Amino acid sequence: MSHSNLFSGNTSNLLDFGAEVIHLKNGLTVIYQNLPTFPVAVVDVWINAGAIVEPDEWSGMAHFLEHMVFKGTADIAPGQFDQIIESRGGATNAATSQDYAHFYITTSVEHLPETLPYLADLLLKAAIPESEFERERDVVLEELRQSYDNPDWLGFQSLMETIYHHHPYRRPVLGTETNLKQRTPTEMRRFHRTYYQPQNMTIVAIGGLDREETLDLIEQCFSQFPEPADCGFHSIEAEPPITEIRRRELTLPRIEQARLLMGWIGPGVEHFQSAYGLDLLAVLLAEGRTSRLLKDLREDKQWVQGVSSAFSLQRDSSLFTITAWLEPKHLSAVEYRICEHLMNLPNLPISSAELARCQRLLCNDYIFSTETPGQLAGLYGYYNTVASADISVTYPQQIKALRSDDLQRLATQYISPYRYAVTTLKPENKY
Repeated sequence: MSHSNLFSGNTSNLLDFGAEVIHLKNGLTVIYQNLPTFPVAVVDVWINAGAIVEPDEWSGMAHFLEHMVFKGTADIAPGQFDQIIESRGGATNAATSQDYAHFYITTSVEHLPETLPYLADLLLKAAIPESEFERERDVVLEELRQSYDNPDWLGFQSLMETIYHHHPYRRPVLGTETNLKQRTPTEMRRFHRTYYQPQNMTIVAIGGLDREETLDLIEQCFSQFPEPADCGFHSIEAEPPITEIRRRELTLPRIEQARLLMGWIGPGVEHFQSAYGLDLLAVLLAEGRTSRLLKDLREDKQWVQGVSSAFSLQRDSSLFTITAWLEPKHLSAVEYRICEHLMNLPNLPISSAELARCQRLLCNDYIFSTETPGQLAGLYGYYNTVASADISVTYPQQIKALRSDDLQRLATQYISPYRYAVTTLKPENKY
Protein backbone atom coordinates (compact mmCIF):
# COMPACT_ATOMS: atom_id res chain seq x y z
CA MET A 1 0.00 0.00 0.00
CA SER A 2 1.30 3.45 -0.89
CA HIS A 3 1.51 6.00 1.91
CA SER A 4 1.35 9.02 -0.36
CA ASN A 5 -2.28 9.59 0.63
CA LEU A 6 -1.60 9.26 4.38
CA PHE A 7 1.19 11.76 4.87
CA SER A 8 1.20 15.53 4.73
CA GLY A 9 4.26 15.35 2.50
CA ASN A 10 6.55 16.65 5.24
CA THR A 11 9.23 13.98 5.58
CA SER A 12 12.86 14.33 6.60
CA ASN A 13 15.53 11.76 5.85
CA LEU A 14 18.01 12.09 8.68
CA LEU A 15 20.90 10.46 6.91
CA ASP A 16 23.38 10.95 9.74
CA PHE A 17 21.58 8.46 11.93
CA GLY A 18 19.63 6.46 9.40
CA ALA A 19 16.18 7.29 10.68
CA GLU A 20 13.24 8.89 8.93
CA VAL A 21 10.85 11.40 10.46
CA ILE A 22 7.36 11.21 9.00
CA HIS A 23 4.52 13.58 9.81
CA LEU A 24 1.09 12.06 9.31
CA LYS A 25 -1.84 14.18 8.17
CA ASN A 26 -3.55 13.91 11.54
CA GLY A 27 -0.53 15.57 13.23
CA LEU A 28 1.13 12.41 14.54
CA THR A 29 4.93 12.17 14.17
CA VAL A 30 6.56 8.82 13.41
CA ILE A 31 10.31 8.15 13.58
CA TYR A 32 11.24 4.95 11.77
CA GLN A 33 14.59 3.19 11.52
CA ASN A 34 15.32 -0.23 10.12
CA LEU A 35 18.05 -2.19 11.93
CA PRO A 36 18.14 -5.47 9.99
CA THR A 37 20.62 -7.15 12.34
CA PHE A 38 18.17 -6.84 15.27
CA PRO A 39 15.23 -9.28 15.12
CA VAL A 40 13.33 -7.18 17.67
CA ALA A 41 10.80 -4.39 17.42
CA VAL A 42 10.87 -1.42 19.79
CA VAL A 43 7.97 1.01 19.72
CA ASP A 44 8.32 3.97 22.08
CA VAL A 45 5.46 6.47 22.26
CA TRP A 46 6.45 9.92 23.58
CA ILE A 47 3.84 12.46 24.65
CA ASN A 48 4.13 16.16 25.47
CA ALA A 49 2.24 15.51 28.69
CA GLY A 50 4.71 15.72 31.54
CA ALA A 51 4.27 17.50 34.84
CA ILE A 52 5.03 20.84 33.20
CA VAL A 53 1.57 20.99 31.60
CA GLU A 54 -0.38 20.43 34.83
CA PRO A 55 -2.31 23.27 36.44
CA ASP A 56 -0.89 23.80 39.95
CA GLU A 57 -3.88 22.25 41.67
CA TRP A 58 -3.52 19.14 39.47
CA SER A 59 0.09 18.51 40.45
CA GLY A 60 0.87 14.80 40.03
CA MET A 61 -1.83 14.20 37.41
CA ALA A 62 0.55 13.29 34.57
CA HIS A 63 2.29 10.60 36.62
CA PHE A 64 -1.00 9.30 38.04
CA LEU A 65 -2.39 9.04 34.49
CA GLU A 66 0.67 6.98 33.48
CA HIS A 67 -0.47 4.43 36.07
CA MET A 68 -4.12 4.57 35.02
CA VAL A 69 -3.38 4.06 31.32
CA PHE A 70 -2.54 0.44 32.15
CA LYS A 71 -5.90 -0.06 33.88
CA GLY A 72 -7.54 -0.86 30.59
CA THR A 73 -10.18 0.27 28.15
CA ALA A 74 -13.67 -0.86 27.23
CA ASP A 75 -12.03 -3.81 25.42
CA ILE A 76 -8.95 -4.47 27.60
CA ALA A 77 -9.29 -5.56 31.21
CA PRO A 78 -6.85 -4.35 33.89
CA GLY A 79 -3.68 -6.46 33.68
CA GLN A 80 -4.56 -7.95 30.31
CA PHE A 81 -2.07 -5.81 28.38
CA ASP A 82 0.89 -6.97 30.49
CA GLN A 83 -0.20 -10.57 30.06
CA ILE A 84 -0.41 -10.18 26.28
CA ILE A 85 3.09 -8.67 26.06
CA GLU A 86 4.77 -11.07 28.49
CA SER A 87 3.16 -14.19 27.02
CA ARG A 88 4.93 -13.34 23.75
CA GLY A 89 8.30 -12.82 25.43
CA GLY A 90 8.10 -9.05 25.28
CA ALA A 91 8.52 -6.26 27.81
CA THR A 92 6.75 -2.99 28.47
CA ASN A 93 7.18 -0.02 30.75
CA ALA A 94 6.49 3.69 31.07
CA ALA A 95 7.88 6.82 32.69
CA THR A 96 6.84 10.40 33.41
CA SER A 97 9.10 13.41 33.87
CA GLN A 98 8.69 17.15 33.99
CA ASP A 99 8.70 17.45 30.18
CA TYR A 100 7.16 14.21 28.88
CA ALA A 101 5.50 10.86 29.44
CA HIS A 102 6.45 7.82 27.38
CA PHE A 103 5.27 4.24 26.99
CA TYR A 104 7.16 1.51 25.19
CA ILE A 105 7.07 -2.13 24.20
CA THR A 106 9.87 -4.44 23.08
CA THR A 107 8.85 -7.59 21.28
CA SER A 108 9.89 -9.82 18.40
CA VAL A 109 9.14 -8.43 14.96
CA GLU A 110 6.61 -11.17 14.25
CA HIS A 111 4.58 -10.27 17.35
CA LEU A 112 4.36 -6.53 16.77
CA PRO A 113 1.07 -6.73 14.78
CA GLU A 114 -0.46 -8.62 17.73
CA THR A 115 0.80 -6.29 20.46
CA LEU A 116 0.90 -2.73 19.13
CA PRO A 117 -2.91 -2.46 18.75
CA TYR A 118 -3.22 -3.07 22.50
CA LEU A 119 -0.73 -0.32 23.38
CA ALA A 120 -2.51 2.09 21.04
CA ASP A 121 -5.89 1.19 22.54
CA LEU A 122 -4.60 1.90 26.06
CA LEU A 123 -3.13 5.26 25.10
CA LEU A 124 -6.03 6.52 22.98
CA LYS A 125 -8.99 4.97 24.79
CA ALA A 126 -7.95 4.79 28.45
CA ALA A 127 -11.15 4.15 30.40
CA ILE A 128 -9.83 5.41 33.76
CA PRO A 129 -12.39 3.30 35.63
CA GLU A 130 -13.53 4.64 38.99
CA SER A 131 -13.01 1.32 40.77
CA GLU A 132 -9.36 1.21 39.68
CA PHE A 133 -8.86 4.94 40.25
CA GLU A 134 -9.17 4.72 44.02
CA ARG A 135 -7.01 1.60 44.22
CA GLU A 136 -4.24 3.04 42.05
CA ARG A 137 -4.30 6.37 43.87
CA ASP A 138 -3.26 4.46 46.99
CA VAL A 139 -0.36 2.99 45.02
CA VAL A 140 0.77 6.45 43.87
CA LEU A 141 0.41 7.87 47.39
CA GLU A 142 2.57 5.06 48.76
CA GLU A 143 5.19 5.82 46.10
CA LEU A 144 5.12 9.44 47.24
CA ARG A 145 5.43 8.47 50.93
CA GLN A 146 8.43 6.27 50.15
CA SER A 147 10.11 9.23 48.47
CA TYR A 148 9.76 11.14 51.74
CA ASP A 149 12.07 8.52 53.29
CA ASN A 150 14.75 9.18 50.66
CA PRO A 151 17.04 12.01 51.83
CA ASP A 152 18.46 12.56 48.36
CA TRP A 153 14.94 13.01 46.94
CA LEU A 154 14.06 15.40 49.75
CA GLY A 155 17.22 17.40 49.20
CA PHE A 156 16.71 17.59 45.44
CA GLN A 157 13.08 18.61 45.79
CA SER A 158 14.03 21.28 48.31
CA LEU A 159 16.64 22.56 45.86
CA MET A 160 14.02 22.70 43.08
CA GLU A 161 11.72 24.77 45.24
CA THR A 162 14.61 27.09 46.09
CA ILE A 163 15.68 27.52 42.46
CA TYR A 164 12.26 27.75 40.80
CA HIS A 165 9.93 30.22 42.48
CA HIS A 166 7.42 30.45 39.61
CA HIS A 167 8.05 27.70 37.05
CA PRO A 168 6.24 24.30 37.28
CA TYR A 169 9.65 22.63 37.63
CA ARG A 170 9.45 23.59 41.30
CA ARG A 171 6.75 20.93 41.83
CA PRO A 172 7.50 17.22 42.33
CA VAL A 173 6.50 15.01 39.40
CA LEU A 174 4.74 12.75 41.90
CA GLY A 175 2.55 15.61 43.10
CA THR A 176 1.43 16.12 46.68
CA GLU A 177 -0.84 14.08 48.92
CA THR A 178 -3.32 16.94 49.19
CA ASN A 179 -3.64 17.42 45.44
CA LEU A 180 -3.75 13.71 44.64
CA LYS A 181 -6.52 13.06 47.16
CA GLN A 182 -8.65 15.78 45.59
CA ARG A 183 -8.46 14.52 42.01
CA THR A 184 -11.33 12.71 40.30
CA PRO A 185 -11.61 10.29 37.36
CA THR A 186 -13.55 12.97 35.46
CA GLU A 187 -10.65 15.42 35.80
CA MET A 188 -8.16 12.79 34.68
CA ARG A 189 -10.24 11.94 31.61
CA ARG A 190 -10.25 15.64 30.77
CA PHE A 191 -6.47 15.81 31.19
CA HIS A 192 -6.09 12.71 29.00
CA ARG A 193 -8.32 14.12 26.24
CA THR A 194 -6.43 17.41 26.33
CA TYR A 195 -2.89 16.07 25.90
CA TYR A 196 -3.07 12.55 24.46
CA GLN A 197 -3.64 13.96 21.00
CA PRO A 198 -1.70 13.33 17.76
CA GLN A 199 0.00 16.73 17.64
CA ASN A 200 1.50 15.99 21.08
CA MET A 201 2.72 12.50 20.22
CA THR A 202 5.86 10.99 18.67
CA ILE A 203 5.99 7.27 17.90
CA VAL A 204 9.47 5.80 17.47
CA ALA A 205 9.64 2.41 15.74
CA ILE A 206 13.07 0.77 15.51
CA GLY A 207 14.36 -2.72 14.77
CA GLY A 208 14.18 -5.33 12.02
CA LEU A 209 10.99 -3.75 10.73
CA ASP A 210 9.69 -3.39 7.20
CA ARG A 211 8.95 0.26 6.52
CA GLU A 212 5.63 -0.05 4.70
CA GLU A 213 4.24 -2.70 7.02
CA THR A 214 5.24 -0.73 10.09
CA LEU A 215 3.78 2.56 8.89
CA ASP A 216 0.56 0.81 7.83
CA LEU A 217 0.29 -0.75 11.29
CA ILE A 218 0.92 2.54 13.11
CA GLU A 219 -1.56 4.40 10.90
CA GLN A 220 -4.23 1.78 11.58
CA CYS A 221 -3.61 1.60 15.33
CA PHE A 222 -3.28 5.32 16.03
CA SER A 223 -6.23 6.70 14.11
CA GLN A 224 -9.08 7.04 16.63
CA PHE A 225 -7.94 9.68 19.11
CA PRO A 226 -10.25 10.87 21.89
CA GLU A 227 -12.44 13.92 21.43
CA PRO A 228 -10.20 16.87 22.39
CA ALA A 229 -10.74 18.71 25.66
CA ASP A 230 -9.16 21.77 27.25
CA CYS A 231 -7.59 21.86 30.72
CA GLY A 232 -7.28 25.61 30.61
CA PHE A 233 -3.47 25.43 30.59
CA HIS A 234 -1.62 28.63 29.75
CA SER A 235 1.87 29.08 28.34
CA ILE A 236 4.79 29.12 30.75
CA GLU A 237 7.47 31.76 30.90
CA ALA A 238 11.05 30.83 31.72
CA GLU A 239 12.11 31.24 35.35
CA PRO A 240 13.76 34.64 35.97
CA PRO A 241 17.50 34.52 36.70
CA ILE A 242 18.64 34.05 40.28
CA THR A 243 20.01 37.36 41.55
CA GLU A 244 21.29 36.33 44.99
CA ILE A 245 22.28 33.31 47.07
CA ARG A 246 19.13 31.46 48.11
CA ARG A 247 19.65 29.18 51.06
CA ARG A 248 17.62 26.40 52.69
CA GLU A 249 18.60 23.92 55.41
CA LEU A 250 16.98 20.60 56.33
CA THR A 251 17.70 18.50 59.40
CA LEU A 252 16.86 14.83 58.94
CA PRO A 253 16.95 11.76 61.19
CA ARG A 254 18.50 8.49 60.08
CA ILE A 255 21.13 9.92 57.76
CA GLU A 256 24.81 9.41 58.42
CA GLN A 257 26.23 12.11 56.16
CA ALA A 258 25.38 15.66 55.29
CA ARG A 259 24.56 16.70 51.74
CA LEU A 260 25.40 19.95 50.02
CA LEU A 261 23.30 20.68 46.91
CA MET A 262 24.00 23.78 44.81
CA GLY A 263 22.00 24.72 41.72
CA TRP A 264 21.90 27.23 38.87
CA ILE A 265 19.37 27.96 36.15
CA GLY A 266 20.69 27.12 32.69
CA PRO A 267 19.43 27.65 29.14
CA GLY A 268 16.50 25.79 27.64
CA VAL A 269 16.45 23.81 24.43
CA GLU A 270 16.54 26.96 22.32
CA HIS A 271 20.22 27.33 23.27
CA PHE A 272 21.64 23.90 22.49
CA GLN A 273 25.17 25.18 21.93
CA SER A 274 25.30 26.44 25.51
CA ALA A 275 23.88 23.14 26.76
CA TYR A 276 26.75 21.18 25.21
CA GLY A 277 29.26 23.46 26.90
CA LEU A 278 27.59 23.05 30.28
CA ASP A 279 27.79 19.27 29.85
CA LEU A 280 31.53 19.68 29.43
CA LEU A 281 31.80 21.98 32.43
CA ALA A 282 30.05 19.39 34.60
CA VAL A 283 32.63 16.78 33.58
CA LEU A 284 35.51 19.23 34.03
CA LEU A 285 34.39 19.94 37.57
CA ALA A 286 33.44 16.57 38.97
CA GLU A 287 33.72 13.48 36.77
CA GLY A 288 36.79 11.35 37.29
CA ARG A 289 39.54 11.46 39.90
CA THR A 290 41.43 14.17 38.01
CA SER A 291 38.41 16.49 37.74
CA ARG A 292 38.91 19.74 39.58
CA LEU A 293 36.48 19.33 42.47
CA LEU A 294 37.13 15.64 43.08
CA LYS A 295 40.88 16.10 43.05
CA ASP A 296 40.74 19.07 45.41
CA LEU A 297 37.92 18.18 47.82
CA ARG A 298 38.21 14.40 48.02
CA GLU A 299 41.70 13.37 46.94
CA ASP A 300 43.71 16.28 48.40
CA LYS A 301 41.72 17.80 51.27
CA GLN A 302 39.60 14.72 52.07
CA TRP A 303 36.67 16.95 53.00
CA VAL A 304 34.05 14.97 51.05
CA GLN A 305 33.27 11.35 50.43
CA GLY A 306 32.02 12.20 46.98
CA VAL A 307 31.13 15.13 44.76
CA SER A 308 29.26 15.20 41.46
CA SER A 309 28.11 17.74 38.93
CA ALA A 310 25.45 17.49 36.24
CA PHE A 311 23.66 19.52 33.62
CA SER A 312 20.05 18.49 33.01
CA LEU A 313 18.70 19.84 29.74
CA GLN A 314 15.03 20.77 30.04
CA ARG A 315 12.53 22.38 27.70
CA ASP A 316 13.27 25.70 29.34
CA SER A 317 15.06 26.92 32.46
CA SER A 318 17.42 23.95 32.58
CA LEU A 319 19.39 22.91 35.64
CA PHE A 320 23.09 22.80 36.56
CA THR A 321 23.92 21.18 39.89
CA ILE A 322 26.87 20.37 42.13
CA THR A 323 26.31 17.86 44.95
CA ALA A 324 28.67 16.78 47.73
CA TRP A 325 28.39 14.10 50.45
CA LEU A 326 30.38 15.02 53.53
CA GLU A 327 30.59 15.46 57.28
CA PRO A 328 28.52 18.42 58.57
CA LYS A 329 31.60 20.19 59.94
CA HIS A 330 32.91 20.66 56.38
CA LEU A 331 29.73 22.14 54.85
CA SER A 332 30.76 25.79 54.95
CA ALA A 333 34.33 25.14 53.86
CA VAL A 334 33.27 22.95 50.93
CA GLU A 335 30.69 25.45 49.70
CA TYR A 336 33.24 28.24 49.92
CA ARG A 337 35.85 26.15 48.10
CA ILE A 338 33.42 25.25 45.31
CA CYS A 339 32.68 28.96 44.87
CA GLU A 340 36.42 29.63 44.66
CA HIS A 341 36.70 27.11 41.82
CA LEU A 342 33.79 28.76 40.02
CA MET A 343 35.35 32.18 40.58
CA ASN A 344 38.58 30.94 38.97
CA LEU A 345 36.94 29.19 36.02
CA PRO A 346 36.75 32.25 33.73
CA ASN A 347 40.44 33.03 34.27
CA LEU A 348 42.20 29.74 35.06
CA PRO A 349 43.22 28.21 31.71
CA ILE A 350 41.57 24.93 30.73
CA SER A 351 44.41 22.91 29.28
CA SER A 352 44.10 21.03 26.03
CA ALA A 353 44.55 17.78 27.97
CA GLU A 354 41.69 18.69 30.36
CA LEU A 355 39.40 19.60 27.48
CA ALA A 356 40.27 16.46 25.52
CA ARG A 357 39.54 14.27 28.56
CA CYS A 358 36.11 15.82 29.03
CA GLN A 359 35.26 15.55 25.35
CA ARG A 360 36.39 11.92 25.24
CA LEU A 361 34.29 10.95 28.27
CA LEU A 362 31.12 12.56 26.92
CA CYS A 363 31.55 11.16 23.41
CA ASN A 364 32.18 7.67 24.81
CA ASP A 365 29.08 7.96 27.01
CA TYR A 366 27.09 8.92 23.93
CA ILE A 367 28.37 5.91 21.99
CA PHE A 368 27.59 3.52 24.84
CA SER A 369 24.06 4.95 25.11
CA THR A 370 23.20 4.31 21.45
CA GLU A 371 24.08 0.63 21.10
CA THR A 372 20.62 -0.97 21.21
CA PRO A 373 17.26 -0.31 19.51
CA GLY A 374 15.74 0.61 22.87
CA GLN A 375 18.45 3.17 23.58
CA LEU A 376 18.06 4.71 20.12
CA ALA A 377 14.28 4.87 20.48
CA GLY A 378 14.66 6.70 23.77
CA LEU A 379 17.22 9.11 22.32
CA TYR A 380 15.13 10.00 19.27
CA GLY A 381 11.89 10.23 21.21
CA TYR A 382 13.33 12.46 23.91
CA TYR A 383 14.94 14.89 21.48
CA ASN A 384 11.87 15.05 19.26
CA THR A 385 9.67 15.74 22.27
CA VAL A 386 11.72 18.62 23.67
CA ALA A 387 13.20 19.88 20.38
CA SER A 388 13.91 17.96 17.16
CA ALA A 389 15.08 14.39 16.56
CA ASP A 390 17.88 15.26 14.14
CA ILE A 391 19.70 17.23 16.86
CA SER A 392 20.33 13.96 18.74
CA VAL A 393 22.97 12.77 16.29
CA THR A 394 24.99 15.99 16.31
CA TYR A 395 26.02 15.62 19.96
CA PRO A 396 29.59 14.25 19.45
CA GLN A 397 30.41 16.83 16.77
CA GLN A 398 29.08 19.66 18.91
CA ILE A 399 31.07 18.51 21.93
CA LYS A 400 34.27 18.20 19.90
CA ALA A 401 33.81 21.67 18.41
CA LEU A 402 33.86 23.49 21.76
CA ARG A 403 37.02 25.23 22.93
CA SER A 404 38.36 26.34 26.30
CA ASP A 405 37.29 29.96 25.87
CA ASP A 406 33.73 28.76 25.07
CA LEU A 407 33.60 26.97 28.42
CA GLN A 408 35.00 29.95 30.30
CA ARG A 409 32.41 32.25 28.71
CA LEU A 410 29.59 29.86 29.67
CA ALA A 411 30.89 29.56 33.21
CA THR A 412 30.73 33.34 33.55
CA GLN A 413 27.25 33.46 32.05
CA TYR A 414 25.57 30.61 33.92
CA ILE A 415 27.54 29.35 36.96
CA SER A 416 28.08 32.38 39.14
CA PRO A 417 29.61 31.94 42.64
CA TYR A 418 27.47 34.91 43.73
CA ARG A 419 24.05 33.86 42.38
CA TYR A 420 22.85 30.34 43.08
CA ALA A 421 20.54 28.23 45.23
CA VAL A 422 21.83 25.91 47.95
CA THR A 423 20.20 23.27 50.11
CA THR A 424 22.03 21.54 52.95
CA LEU A 425 20.91 18.32 54.63
CA LYS A 426 22.27 17.72 58.13
CA PRO A 427 21.99 14.58 60.26
CA GLU A 428 19.86 15.28 63.30
CA ASN A 429 22.51 14.01 65.71
CA LYS A 430 25.64 15.49 64.10
CA TYR A 431 25.77 19.24 64.60
